[in-house]
Amino acid sequence: MEKSVYNPQKGRIETVEVEFTNDNTTWFSNYRNACDISMITDFDGDILISEFGFKLPFRIYGISRADIGYDQKKAGQLRHRHK
Repeated sequence: MEKSVYNPQKGRIETVEVEFTNDNTTWFSNYRNACDISMITDFDGDILISEFGFKLPFRIYGISRADIGYDQKKAGQLRHRHK
């Protein structure tokens, strides 16, 4: 499916073709507010980090879910560093 994502490295929104499956995505159900991380997805050697709110997912180059231990908190820290 086509998905709009924010690319902080380029400072722009881009559209990518991505499928969210059990093989490439980790979903989280625990959150306290809308900016907590809802899912992380491996995508073409990068990671997409999505929040529970309506913001666009962030695309961070050269990082995978395994690199951050499939961890919701580490994903949030990574996303916050690339704001």
